[in-house]
Formats: sequence, structure tokens, C-alpha cells
Amino acid sequence: MSVHASGSNEGAVLKRLSVPEFAARKGKEPLVCLTAYTMPMAQRLDSHVDLLMVGDSLGMVLYGFDTTLPVTLDMMIQHGAAVVRGSKTSMVVVDMPFGSYQESPEQAFRSAARIMKETGCQAVKLEGGREMADTVAFLAKRGVPVMGHVGLTPQSVNTLGGFRARGRGDQEAAAIVADAVAVAEAGAFSVVLEGVMEQIAQAVTARVAVPVIGIGASSICDGQVLVAEDILGLFSSFKPRFVKRYAELGNAIEEAAERYAEEVRARSFPGPEHIFGAMKKHG
Repeated sequence: MSVHASGSNEGAVLKRLSVPEFAARKGKEPLVCLTAYTMPMAQRLDSHVDLLMVGDSLGMVLYGFDTTLPVTLDMMIQHGAAVVRGSKTSMVVVDMPFGSYQESPEQAFRSAARIMKETGCQAVKLEGGREMADTVAFLAKRGVPVMGHVGLTPQSVNTLGGFRARGRGDQEAAAIVADAVAVAEAGAFSVVLEGVMEQIAQAVTARVAVPVIGIGASSICDGQVLVAEDILGLFSSFKPRFVKRYAELGNAIEEAAERYAEEVRARSFPGPEHIFGAMKKHG
């Protein structure tokens, strides 16, 4: 995190990690990234991470969709703005949802401009490799910082045939490396590398000059990102192999709800300490 003093050392002002500062972390201390979709979650995570990613995974985690495809631009903007309001020092990156950028570079710019103007985020993220390089370059030249995303790209779930690890064969592995190189050379300040064999993560991290953020890649990457609800045990529909549970908050929520229900049914809640103007008992 970057803490910059305003004037003297007194009254230091917290400042968000900037895109150039993030990019300069290539090969240095690993970058810590987590998803956030709401203001309360952003508040809790902000001081512990370098980047808060408003991922279109919110479609599955919050809305119960089977894929990320139904997520709309308006949904991403609403959640992105909430995360920006809930954070102070983390860089905030908002995903561009399916259908908001693939048609043309011009469409991508219109969508990205809306996201950045209406959320206050520092950058956008889009999926795709060599086929999206021209779009990445178009955006970068027009003042839109872009984070790439290659390997397992959830928006291409129908083309890929499901959520499976990528790069098992030599040809597919070479294609992923080429995709990452193309996106970085087009002007992306960082690249997310998802669901690939470890050897690919090593090759990509060595080949590209910008930070590579792994998710289901390996610790060799320049940083890591996971879905916060996954590491907290709040999302239980399925658990990817690359997820480590750091807490089981879902169980704690169920236990709290169970205790609350028991007390309501027993009329032991609310008690006198929870009531305004409790009636005095007579006689």
C-alpha cells in the first residue's frame, strides 16, 4: 500500500495504489489480490490487499447464475462503485462483462469509459489473448488502463467446453503463452493467468514484462487472486482445486441464524436490553 504525506509528515493521507506502482512490482514482493463485490467486503479487505477485483464472477457468487455470461454492464458498474466507496488504498479493477467489448474496439472503449466514469475505478479487465490485442491497444492509447486475462477464460466457457485447466498439450500451452505476450505487448499493465499447468505459468511470468497474477497457476507468478467468498467459505456450490479455505464463515452464519431462530421462537429475544421503553411490571 502507498501512504503519501501531504505537506509535512503530520496528517499523512492514504492514497490508492496506482497502475504504474502496481506494474512496477513485476518480479518483486508478490501482489495480493482478492475479489470484492460489495462495500462492506471492500472495507474489510482493503487494508490487506494491493488490488480489489470486481469480477464478473459475482454473477455466480452473488446471483446464482451457472456462468458469468448473464452479467450486465450495469451490474458491474453498480458493484464497482460500491467497492470503490468501501475502499481507500487498494487499486480497484472492474471486469468488462461478456458482450460489452468483443464486438469492436470502439464498443470496448464506450463500455470502459462508462465503467471508469461511473465507478471511479483505476482500471478494467477483459478476457482474451491475441484476438483482443488490438482492443487492448485501442483502450490503452485512449487512457484506459487494461488488465488482461488469458488461460481459462470463463466468458468462453461454451467454446472451451467447460471450466477445465488449460494447456495440457504442447499446442495449447504455446497458444496461451503467445496470448499473454500479445496482450502485454499491446499495452496491458498486468495479465491474469487462470487455470493453467505450472510450466505455462513459469513460461508466461518469464516472458512478459508486466505482473502476472495467477489463479490456479502457481506461486511463481508475480501475485495471486482468489474469490473472497471462496477463501472465506461463503460460497459452497463448488470448490475449485486451486482454492484454499482460510475460514468457514458459511457455517458460522448458519449457526448464528439457528440460535436467533431458537430465541425468537422461545420469546427470549428481544430481551429487556433490546427494547425501547419497556413496560413496567405491576403487582
